Amino acid sequence: MTDSAQLIAAIGREFGLYPPEPLVAPIKGRLGNSVPEDFGIDDIVTVLVSDDVPQLRAVVRASLLKWDLETAEPWCLDTGPGSPERRVRIYELLGVPDEGFSILDSTFPRRGGAVIIAAQQPWSPWYTHQRQLEHNFYWRAYRGVLSSKLDADTVEDLDSVTSRIVARLADPVREEPYQSKGLVVGYVQSGKTANFTGVVAKAIDAGYRFVVVLTGTIELLRSQTQRRLDMELIGQQNIGADGDYAQDPDWNAGKFVRLEEDPNFSSTSPAIRRLTGATDDYKTLNKGISALEWEFVDHSRPLNDPKNLFASNIRVAVVKKNSTVLTRLVEDLGRSRTALEQIPALIIDDEADQASVNTLNPARWAADTIERTAINARITDLLSVLKRAQYIGYTATPFANVFVDVEDSETIFPKDFIVSLDRPKPYMGGSDFHDSDDGDEFDDSERTPANSNKAAFVRDLWAGWDGEGRESEQLKALDSFVLSGAIKLFRESKGSSTFRHHTMLVHESVKTTEHTAVADEFKALWKSAGYSQPSSLVRLEQLWVEDFSVVSAARAEVGVVNPTTFEELEEFVGIAYNKISEGSSPVIIVNGEKQDDYLQEALNFEARGVWKILVGGTKLSRGFTVEGLTTTYYTRRTPQADTLMQMGRWFGFRPGYRDLVRLFIGRDVPGPAGRSFDMYEAFATIVADEAEFRSELARFADLNAGGEPMVTPMDVPPMVFQSQPWLKPAAANKMYNAEQVYRGVGGQAFSFTMQKPRGDGTNNKKHFEAVGPLLRSMQGSATFEMTGSHGIRRRFEAQYGVVLAEEVLEIVSRFVWDEKWTFEPHLAAMRSAIERDMLKDFAILLPKPKTRQPVAVKGWDEPLPIVNRKRLDGEYRSGFSGTAVREREAIEHIAGAPGKDGGPQARQLRQGTRGGLILVFANDPAVGSKNMKRARTGPVDPGDFATLFSYALPYLAESTPRIGFRVRQPGPDAIVDAT
Repeated sequence: MTDSAQLIAAIGREFGLYPPEPLVAPIKGRLGNSVPEDFGIDDIVTVLVSDDVPQLRAVVRASLLKWDLETAEPWCLDTGPGSPERRVRIYELLGVPDEGFSILDSTFPRRGGAVIIAAQQPWSPWYTHQRQLEHNFYWRAYRGVLSSKLDADTVEDLDSVTSRIVARLADPVREEPYQSKGLVVGYVQSGKTANFTGVVAKAIDAGYRFVVVLTGTIELLRSQTQRRLDMELIGQQNIGADGDYAQDPDWNAGKFVRLEEDPNFSSTSPAIRRLTGATDDYKTLNKGISALEWEFVDHSRPLNDPKNLFASNIRVAVVKKNSTVLTRLVEDLGRSRTALEQIPALIIDDEADQASVNTLNPARWAADTIERTAINARITDLLSVLKRAQYIGYTATPFANVFVDVEDSETIFPKDFIVSLDRPKPYMGGSDFHDSDDGDEFDDSERTPANSNKAAFVRDLWAGWDGEGRESEQLKALDSFVLSGAIKLFRESKGSSTFRHHTMLVHESVKTTEHTAVADEFKALWKSAGYSQPSSLVRLEQLWVEDFSVVSAARAEVGVVNPTTFEELEEFVGIAYNKISEGSSPVIIVNGEKQDDYLQEALNFEARGVWKILVGGTKLSRGFTVEGLTTTYYTRRTPQADTLMQMGRWFGFRPGYRDLVRLFIGRDVPGPAGRSFDMYEAFATIVADEAEFRSELARFADLNAGGEPMVTPMDVPPMVFQSQPWLKPAAANKMYNAEQVYRGVGGQAFSFTMQKPRGDGTNNKKHFEAVGPLLRSMQGSATFEMTGSHGIRRRFEAQYGVVLAEEVLEIVSRFVWDEKWTFEPHLAAMRSAIERDMLKDFAILLPKPKTRQPVAVKGWDEPLPIVNRKRLDGEYRSGFSGTAVREREAIEHIAGAPGKDGGPQARQLRQGTRGGLILVFANDPAVGSKNMKRARTGPVDPGDFATLFSYALPYLAESTPRIGFRVRQPGPDAIVDAT
């Protein structure tokens, strides 16, 4: 038998080839007589699933990912990217027998990759594997940078998704110009820059010769992006030894990428000409206009002809979103002697929902004109003169972008594609600070750092401005900042990587006049806290014992060393205090009132380590990356969902210290008309709605039976309207003429919580009366199962019964909904399933909360369970926070959803034509009422609680999700049914 190392190398070589081909014959040919006659694919599979071949597994995992998500190759046949059918096709091409499929799937599970909603392209696939191999000079360099910073899986994921994005652009050598416009949706501070840098690298390799990167509205953000591109992509040879960075420590340390060959002296690799610099935004070229004139080999051919295109150099401009700067660029393009309609250009719009979109009130529109904002007008000017320009917006909050006027040919509406990126594995985002247990998996007394994100990372602030207890809350936040800094230093002493930055963010107001007052409060508190005195150690030790030691024990990353006693931390408290105190002040105001506010020496994250407390407002909530952010003190309120999400500067990558992150957040923030505002619950609502929006995109991302997209980007706004109804004022355009009329998804539960405000309780009584037949159908109680927090299986008790589908349809049709939401698309799907004999009845479940007993209800014979739910009236939405989120697994199992497990009782109830429905009765207090107490003791009036429900249609009724649209006012712009 051959040496195992030779066999592993041979398998790895064959997997590293493209496309997938039979494995056995070439491996036998390579190893010759050293393998036995009966050596076959089963032997190869045995090697692949072994725990002893990590390097081989990495090669196989990368190859499978590329093959799984390939879009442009003939061997894929009609299998969709990321689909089970694609994986079967791969195994067939590799020669794996059927019995090996499940073995390999369990070892190398499919990674679906980014979700892409796209219109049909007016061209055949062009960004083929062969094209990528022929031109990959800058991508190879950038991939090397990524590989030095990220794990192999993350690099492969980024390679895959950037290829899929570039494939949605027009071929730069295409004869007819076409402007593809798209939107890439990431997460706040989740690595969007790395993604668009990868897209730029692949685009210029593919032939794009003019790249404009639009950054934020202040110079610091522009220069940060310029430096990042220069350092990781453009490279030393294109910048030159005497360039912008001659005094930069990272330049002198050789940390800027060095390309494989100098493109300035290469006949095969194009050079990059920078039109902007480290400290210079775009300036009028005057006599230097030749910088905007491209090189030609054959002047009888256009620039976009392959003979000219791949021999010409690339121009890159990193530009602020400033109308004056953009006007200079547009005017200089007009003076260029190169025909603009021949230049394949790529416009990357970072933070694309900021300053770029036009959101004027439709009442002010004229028939064919739009009074654009200045910045939006300049961007559309670029698109107007550059006929081959491709536009890609990047944002974490996409709602404004999908509401841009689709009818105007020069807008930035993402008509061609919307890409929803996967959440990166190491990322710490909104869901990491909330518990998706719906409040009934355990009560507050049972929440621990081990089972609850809230208990681990969130600390409530109840004191208002100048309120009693405010200073105590601020001191607790400040103590957390100092103590977490000491723990970082302790970890450094035990061999962890260096924590160069350690910061605290204080965000209370958008008003710059209030920032000085808040900063003065924290400066005074810093002086009185006594961190340089032994007396403070008693307070810090108590915080360590009660908080940090407990959370770190439950949440610290593998390999992180924690102190076993506070005494081990004492010396590092003093060091942390000195690092934070160094310089003129431990507190820095960052409000952008002047550009110089961002150029303070102490706030230069690139030049030196920053250990400071940052006080600010809007400028801390958009595009500004607060490096090393560990402690956040946050009480600012806003009525806009996208603005609120952008304020989540505590989201991001927290390597080696995610267990130390603390969010101190306002729970009783003053709002308009004297009402209080719970910022934590507001964030919880938005996190849930964002997840639902992404889920909707994922559900309808496939092709329908006719091979056409199930939905296109033009069909997305009605989805957002339902998921985020408070965004309606921001959606000032004609896309609100579109409405959803059909939404059918088999085997997936949906919560119907969007009820009108309580008012006098009339609707509550009406809803309770409507579900009377469902309650009377209950046959008894049983135990069901669900997957709880951190994947732990849990049980819950529920009464259950079975009711005919027609009766359920009649009952739910009687519910009254909020005006900003419509139930009709769901009713249409239910009616359709009944008419097709695919829905005959529903299993009805009424869960019993384990933390409270049923109570008497006026007018009803038996006690009923009443649970607490959060009302979301007002600026966010009417309705409730959710319906039995985790218990929904039981009705999804009953409805036949693959992979769901509600336990033996759910399995017994499961039938092909049966749906599942969960009922929940939720306390619905009026302002100032005492009915929460009555909800615990009874008797309860039906007007004082809301009847909520979730249901799942049978999986077989809609195994392929279907969605349909129409226009409210029929006309030439009608959106056709997507089914």
